Amino acid sequence: DKKEPDAKIAKTEEETSDKEEEEKSAKPPAGSSKSGWKNWKKKESESGGEESKITYCHWLLKSEPESRLEKGVDVKFSVDDLKAQPNQTTCWDGVRNYQARNFLRSMKLGQQAFFYHSNCKEPGIVALVKIVKEAYPDHTQFDQKDPHYDSTSRKENPKWSMVDVQFVRMTKRFIPLSEIKAHHLAHKADGGPLKDMMLFTRQRLSIQPLTQEEFDFVLSLEEEKPH
Repeated sequence: DKKEPDAKIAKTEEETSDKEEEEKSAKPPAGSSKSGWKNWKKKESESGGEESKITYCHWLLKSEPESRLEKGVDVKFSVDDLKAQPNQTTCWDGVRNYQARNFLRSMKLGQQAFFYHSNCKEPGIVALVKIVKEAYPDHTQFDQKDPHYDSTSRKENPKWSMVDVQFVRMTKRFIPLSEIKAHHLAHKADGGPLKDMMLFTRQRLSIQPLTQEEFDFVLSLEEEKPH
């Protein structure tokens, strides 16, 4: 596997980042979401859609688009950085949370994920990517110069994994965290598809699974005018 640049990707789980994101998501205007959920539900019923089982086949991947030094290395990695990579493909390295790692290891070839800008002025979804290589050892755990070096990991039994992702397309519009949160709060009240979305129940995770229903609903927001 080719060596990636040291100043690669910020994909760590940080308490401060989550607090900042929660503050930036602010409480949405009351009732701003319900009509969107009802319209989406109506479209689903018209198309004969059935409620999917709780299985995870899509993902949300957080990365930091703004410069931030970690152990002297800039960990910024935006969607534009991904698009500038050879073949618009990169390894998703630096994950150092066991649950996030386990999610990485369960990703399958061809599955799609949202590229989510995190720990920035306005967090939210900017693009779609797909998994083009399933989990394999993350080389950064063995690199002493890398901010995600792990001295306790052994090459014969690596602790940490990564996958390769490829840019698919930008979303038709930026979908901000504040808007997704408005739907989440409304769905908690009326049983909509985002009621248990991990973006709000496990905010710290940089790798998050999505059900088909969650993915479809969030993707449908790109067709709506922003609130």
